Amino acid sequence: MSWSALFSLNNSLTSSLHRSLTLKSTNYSVSPTSCLNVDVRTPDSNQIPPLHEKRSSEIIADEKKFMVGTYARAPVVLSSGKGCKLYDVEGREYLDLTSGIAVNALGHGDSDWVRSVTQQADVLAHVSNVYYSIPQVELAKRLVTGSFADRVFFCNSGTEANEAAIKFSRKFQRFSHPIEKVPPVEFIAFSNCFHGRTMGALALTSKEHYRTPFEPVMPGVTFLEYGDTQATVELIKSGKFAAVFVEPIQGEGGIYSATKEFLQSLRTACDNAGCLLVFDEVQCGLGRTGYLWAHEAYGVYPDIMTLAKPLAGGLPIGAVLVTERVVSAISYGDHGSTFAGNPLVCSAGIAVLDKISNPSFLSGVREKGQYFKDLLVEKLGTNGHVKEIRGFGLIIGIELDVPASPLVDACQQAGLLVLTAGKGNVVRIVPPLIISKQEVDQAAEILKNCFPVLDQASKS
Repeated sequence: MSWSALFSLNNSLTSSLHRSLTLKSTNYSVSPTSCLNVDVRTPDSNQIPPLHEKRSSEIIADEKKFMVGTYARAPVVLSSGKGCKLYDVEGREYLDLTSGIAVNALGHGDSDWVRSVTQQADVLAHVSNVYYSIPQVELAKRLVTGSFADRVFFCNSGTEANEAAIKFSRKFQRFSHPIEKVPPVEFIAFSNCFHGRTMGALALTSKEHYRTPFEPVMPGVTFLEYGDTQATVELIKSGKFAAVFVEPIQGEGGIYSATKEFLQSLRTACDNAGCLLVFDEVQCGLGRTGYLWAHEAYGVYPDIMTLAKPLAGGLPIGAVLVTERVVSAISYGDHGSTFAGNPLVCSAGIAVLDKISNPSFLSGVREKGQYFKDLLVEKLGTNGHVKEIRGFGLIIGIELDVPASPLVDACQQAGLLVLTAGKGNVVRIVPPLIISKQEVDQAAEILKNCFPVLDQASKS
């Protein structure tokens, strides 16, 4: 066939393809043409109401119709936020003490974060880990420089970070025991702990109601009482454990803090047995305690640390920080992720880390955290339903003698968003780290005013 014939045939096919893919114009507006000269058409805007014009009840109904029902959501549809304030679709204002479950450390709409994200999105959002990218390397460099670690592995969430830590721990033990058929492969975790919902991290999570529907989960996990030094040290001595996973401060479990003696005993026992020590700082790390890393307050350092929630200020990221000793066991192909550490999320991470790691920022968190806790003790400490007010920096728990849900609901109605933790009897307070003392005063007053609802709930 001649070139002219081929050219003629190509034009004919393209024209036919164009005609076959062209839709009737009824109820559609035409946008600029795309590849293959195909008209890309979008629905007529007159037929679909803008999202902001929908009422909360409509959106909640759509969620129930179109989404898998894994979340027992509060009946609030949030549409915007600034600083420590959130707004629903009807325009109601809320003071946010949840920060997206300890994620929005810089609050909502931080100008430096927005600038970093929008500028990076305009240049390059994603390339995969087949190639190098500058923001990823820069964020890793900052994390290493500001921590005990020598290297960083990026992923997309806290549970993924803990999955990677599981794999790295087992690979390290196989590398360290090359002639043993069965090297140490088991794990120790603790009561009230939470490490994630994927199958490996789920096996390390103590709450049975999370694990039971999905059993069998990964075997080889022993749960001990959080803070039981003697039992833990004795078990580590057996030599069959790849790693010990522990949260220096338990968030989901009820805001329980470890003691320095407990963590130091774990460190010593792990060193003696050749076991790795993993600190899960997904919720308590990155400034939440007023220290960049929660373990710094104890002066005890891990072999592996897992991070996630606040690192990219609301974009999905996770990170595993490891020592060179651990890295020596890891080879190309041992782990990976398509999305992990892409330029967009790492640019966001740089913006967050640069702000939070400032010593004056961290000292402000410690000061506000102590002020908040003292104020809660003053206003609520004598209430009969309050068993304990505890916390570290801006991760605070109010333990009650009754379920916390009625109080959480009443606070929401009064314009204050808080969470539960523990067995549902702990009010969890994890506000943006930028919260002002005036907002702390406002939050404490709302909490105090809502406490009578617990008496009503008890009587009913």
